[in-house]
Amino acid sequence: AMEMSDFVAAYFYFDNGISFLRKKHWEEHYTLSLELFNLAAKCALANGDVISLKLLSQQVMKKASSFEDTLNVTYFVTCSLAYSSKLPESVEKGLDILSKLGFELRGDESSMEACVQETKSFLSGYTDNDILNTRRMTDPTTIIAMKFLGKMELGMTQIMPKSIARVTQRIIQLSLLHGMSPVSPIGFVHLGSFIAKFGDISGGYHYVKLARSLLDKVGSRESAGEVICIGTQVV
Repeated sequence: AMEMSDFVAAYFYFDNGISFLRKKHWEEHYTLSLELFNLAAKCALANGDVISLKLLSQQVMKKASSFEDTLNVTYFVTCSLAYSSKLPESVEKGLDILSKLGFELRGDESSMEACVQETKSFLSGYTDNDILNTRRMTDPTTIIAMKFLGKMELGMTQIMPKSIARVTQRIIQLSLLHGMSPVSPIGFVHLGSFIAKFGDISGGYHYVKLARSLLDKVGSRESAGEVICIGTQVV
């Protein structure tokens, strides 16, 4: 059902699955319990069911055996805050999680132009083919960090615009050092947008095209809408 974007039906199935779990399921079937709650929370977010998402996330936060096991539901809650017109709270939560994961984005006084230039210098060591043929990201912690960074791109654009180029830089660096993820095209399309805004239209369009090519490489629809939307502003 999720593959067909029928999140209402998918939530029904996951909720039924949870109802069949025994009383001590977190102790006896931890992995299954965590997976069911994470998937149900994802569907609740897609359905705009804030109450169910809150209840599911509270259970995971209470029963999870590690910080890493709470990251998926925390990401869904962060998204929910942004969708509920609580953007500053969403950004703060995302920044806190990224800091705990070792990615500190607060306190950087670099200008957007300087950060964009740093990113371009970093990319000068890679050809387009190098980038397009970069391996897929496999480390679970880095993958979820990328999701938070991708969410920060949109949120910080509105409330912390001076810091957004640093987020873009982190997405691109992690993609090339640890592999491509569905979030990677977002970093490249935003870089193209920044370069175009600084007057280099052709240079910006180059990275927009690269971002679109990466969409096909990573084989995910998660970031397609944002990539196409941002890219259209440059074309």
